[in-house]
Amino acid sequence: MNWRLGIDLGGTKVEVAALDPGGSLRLRRRLPTPPSYTETVQRIAEMVAAAEAEIGVQGATGATIGCGIPGSVSPATGVIRGAKSTFLNGQPLEADLTAAIGRPVRLSNDANCLAMSEFHDTRGSGFAVILGTGVGGGLVVDGRLVEGRNRIAGEWGHTPLPWMTAAEFPGPACWCGQRGCIETFLCGPALAADADGPGARDAAGLPARAAAGDARAQAALDRHVDRLARALAGVINLLDPEVIVLGGGLSNMAHLYEALPRLIPRHVFSDTCTTPVVQARHGDSSGVLGAARLW
Repeated sequence: MNWRLGIDLGGTKVEVAALDPGGSLRLRRRLPTPPSYTETVQRIAEMVAAAEAEIGVQGATGATIGCGIPGSVSPATGVIRGAKSTFLNGQPLEADLTAAIGRPVRLSNDANCLAMSEFHDTRGSGFAVILGTGVGGGLVVDGRLVEGRNRIAGEWGHTPLPWMTAAEFPGPACWCGQRGCIETFLCGPALAADADGPGARDAAGLPARAAAGDARAQAALDRHVDRLARALAGVINLLDPEVIVLGGGLSNMAHLYEALPRLIPRHVFSDTCTTPVVQARHGDSSGVLGAARLW
């Protein structure tokens, strides 16, 4: 097996990781995401070249390359669609990266890469969730990634929040053109805005504030975990996976793993619900490691 490089193209950072032929992580580097498409393609190509120089493999015989993106490749046109980093939409990223690097690059949704990182070495089924700037999901069955006929399997973030209350309906407008998408309720900026008003973007400090007695922060966290429980119950009703893994920045909130097992069962169409909800094993490295395993 060759060396494998993974690229995680996020809204704020581009990360590269190298797996040696035995599958061990040997290198991990990250830089800020540039503000334009052309600069992003150039940055990825430069990071690949620098990583390969560091590990000692270059050129046509270099590492295989997989890239996780916040969107998906249209099977009809080959261009990116549905990316929250909107400058990617409508662009032939797979072809442009292949040309810039000089060898084929495999692309997949970042939540699919999370799923590959978590479940590539298992024979069961699992659903992986990204809770970050955006919200998405990826599905693995019998150790194999499921992308679907239209390559949108797992696009759970752009389905409506289930069992909306009167106060929630019809939900905020989503950048995708719909209203009430799960992403508009559960992403990091939405949680921050729920606690601190429009314009707030960073939810990282809310658990500490709640623990210190901040009632507004606690109320926002309570609403968020209740909505997440409803959304994950919908996944269980549809797919009944053996495990649900949470990744992304919000997955670091410890209270989720105490509250979700208690809240999810009330919405599941079963007399029992024992589906474990766990944090990604590799933390914020999961996406880039899964991208490397697209080969």
